[in-house]
Amino acid sequence: MKKIKFNIALILFGICSLATFTACEEDGYADYEPVETATQKMNGEFWIDISDADGNVYAQHTLHKLYDNNGQLMITDRIGSTENFTGWYTEAALDFNLQDLTFSATDAENTSDGSIVTITEGKILKNAARSATGVVVDSIYFKAVYDYDPETVLTFAGHRRTGFEEDEF
Repeated sequence: MKKIKFNIALILFGICSLATFTACEEDGYADYEPVETATQKMNGEFWIDISDADGNVYAQHTLHKLYDNNGQLMITDRIGSTENFTGWYTEAALDFNLQDLTFSATDAENTSDGSIVTITEGKILKNAARSATGVVVDSIYFKAVYDYDPETVLTFAGHRRTGFEEDEF
């Protein structure tokens, strides 16, 4: 009986030792190192409503993303890598100013549908909005004109996505 208890104790010691030594390895975590990008202050996801000058609302709670593409600020309402867009089929490179968090685009290629878009008055306002549950978040605002309808100026206005389930639309 003592021999069985000794063998069980030896096996448990071996398992614990193996777990201790392998659990501390840092291999494979280099991909998770934080990286700063040129547009980091402006990057994020925003819930945006789209309307015209007469107040007609064309889309509500469309998800738009501002992201860095090798130092270039980009905007899209594409969902992941699919062909699904949530808003006005917009995907373009933006000119930006990190100091005052403004952005624009003049006759930029809209890669979502091949049109040309001009974006004006683009601005992110820090802590100027509230999410659906009242969390203080950044606000976003810009106007856009597309070459296929140059008479219509669309207004895009909304707030930063919190990531909380209660704030999702």
